[in-house]
Amino acid sequence: MSTGAIFAIIIAIFIGETVLTKFLGYLNTTRWSDDLPKELEGIYDSEKYAKSQKYERTKYKFSWVSGGVSFVLMLLVLVFGWFGWLDSFWRAYISSPIILALAFFGSISVLQTIIGFPFSYYGTFVIEEKFGFNKMTKKLFVSDMLKWLALSALIWGPLIALIVWIYTMLGTNFWIYAWVLATAFSLFFMMFYSSLIVPLFNKQTPLEEGELRDAIEWFAKKVWFTGTDIYVIDGSKRSSKANAYFSWFGPKKRIVLFDTLIKDLSTEELVAVLAHEIGHYKKNHTLQMLAMSIVQTGVILYIFSLALWVPEVSYALWGDNQSFHLWAVAFGILFTPLSIIFGMLSSVFSRKNEYEADAYAIENYSGEHLKNALIKLSRNNLSNLRPHPWYEFFYYSHPTVLKRLAALEK
Repeated sequence: MSTGAIFAIIIAIFIGETVLTKFLGYLNTTRWSDDLPKELEGIYDSEKYAKSQKYERTKYKFSWVSGGVSFVLMLLVLVFGWFGWLDSFWRAYISSPIILALAFFGSISVLQTIIGFPFSYYGTFVIEEKFGFNKMTKKLFVSDMLKWLALSALIWGPLIALIVWIYTMLGTNFWIYAWVLATAFSLFFMMFYSSLIVPLFNKQTPLEEGELRDAIEWFAKKVWFTGTDIYVIDGSKRSSKANAYFSWFGPKKRIVLFDTLIKDLSTEELVAVLAHEIGHYKKNHTLQMLAMSIVQTGVILYIFSLALWVPEVSYALWGDNQSFHLWAVAFGILFTPLSIIFGMLSSVFSRKNEYEADAYAIENYSGEHLKNALIKLSRNNLSNLRPHPWYEFFYYSHPTVLKRLAALEK
């Protein structure tokens, strides 16, 4: 296949993905309503529902602006060959393929951060502020951005360097060793994300003695969930939205509650939420999703290794040389259709797991308290509870709260 044909396919896939995304977003707008739907009575009152609809409309309009700018810029980059230009620019100063790849991807990362800064700022300090969610200061906002840049360099830099080095040593057979390396990185972050990464952004403190801790420990003992640390994270310094998560790998387990969640829910409702999270552990959902991710990574790397046999893939981005990083960018776009399919399969599997975790919470604790928790969290977060079925199918990793409530009542 000629370079021109591959370039045409890249452009077609890029435009096609954008059209699909916008079409699904439009379908979702057809589910909006000015009047409180009957099925949402008891979850929203008329005033709160109107606010949630306004929140959805505001985010949707903003997504058209931010997405439109991203689309135009990326199209210009592809059509005018700026990826190839960037490769040629760094080649004038760098001969090492490893350093060249790092300079190439590092430049793109910095440019993306600069371009995305005003949109992120507006989303946080205008939209989220307007609807009462934002708690960040401007100083914290900038600090977070700089930390993520530095962290990305520390994490992705060595990983990219190792993968490129493996490729230079082994050629297209590199994918097996790259797969092992990517798997090792995934396992490392599963083990240490909560203890190494989170403290860079948030303070985690052990849950103090009292009614809530006693209730959690009682339930943990009841279901043989031993060796568990319980922490509270200061999520309220960024947002009023509530969350909780559970990390586990090996014998040590950690439950992390956002302080906003403790503020919004009763003790019984908090235990019900944790019963759901423990259900994921008991049903081996974490290991299942990890296995799925590892398999998908292997498939991606294998197909990428096949693309490395086709020089035209690299040249399609207007490069003067066959460059690993140009191959990677072109392949990332060409792989989009399969990536969408992988994403849908993961979402389907994830939604099934959520139902199973809810069932575990019902069986071992209380469906009524879990129901009340879901209602409160949806209402406080102004969640969209009636997405279009196709939008839900493509994008929702969790079933809608309405579907979860219906399942809880069976």
